[in-house]
Amino acid sequence: MENKLSVVIITFNEEKNIKRCIDSVKGIADDIVVVDSFSTDCTEEICKNAGVRFFQHEWTGYSEQKNYANSLAEHDWIFSIDADEALSEELKNSISRVKKDQKHPEFRICRITNYCGAWIRHSGWYPDVKVRFFDRRFHHWEGLIHERLNFGNEKLIPVLKGDCYHYSYYSREGHMAQAKHLSELVALDLFNKRKKICLLKQKIAPSLKFFKMFFINFGFLDGKAGFTIARISSKAVCIKYEKLRKLYEAEKNQ
Repeated sequence: MENKLSVVIITFNEEKNIKRCIDSVKGIADDIVVVDSFSTDCTEEICKNAGVRFFQHEWTGYSEQKNYANSLAEHDWIFSIDADEALSEELKNSISRVKKDQKHPEFRICRITNYCGAWIRHSGWYPDVKVRFFDRRFHHWEGLIHERLNFGNEKLIPVLKGDCYHYSYYSREGHMAQAKHLSELVALDLFNKRKKICLLKQKIAPSLKFFKMFFINFGFLDGKAGFTIARISSKAVCIKYEKLRKLYEAEKNQ
């Protein structure tokens, strides 16, 4: 007997991506749930026209929003996919086989990122292995910034064949804006945890980040895109430590 699967998606202003995402899971999904945090674009209209079960819920953070969305699913087996992702045919076939014979309680998938039109196969970005197929009765999302499921050793979890296409950034400016936003969130999290700044690390960490991504992780094989990714990632490290330093200075001057 084939197990039923709910595909769960959270959205906010995803009119550029959401139809591609929904279309890619049709055929393997027995239930598609979209939880939207009150988009101001055409996301709602596109979702309703696509025939999914659409809900709106105030943004509560990545983990809490995804856990809420999981609670609305009709089935315990969940495939969690982001709005800017889409399944390859090979991955869909893997999921179909697993639905018929689930020998494991969860599975990992590989993501490959499309960066400004180029597929990134190096730079430490591929394969970007994530747990996305799981039983909600045993697992939930946790973490304030980079949400993850509450697993032990993820390396023991089987990886499904096929790629999940991740359409992350359509422009370098969009990448820089997102990197800046996330770096500031990480800095605030470090500040709240009372993590101190090491001056030496602050000075050398950005260069080390670039060196690792561009050379050790073979980012140069991704060409111009690989250089841009390494440069922006290095800049993000600078922003993180600068923001953390300013937070401590502001606290000191109160």
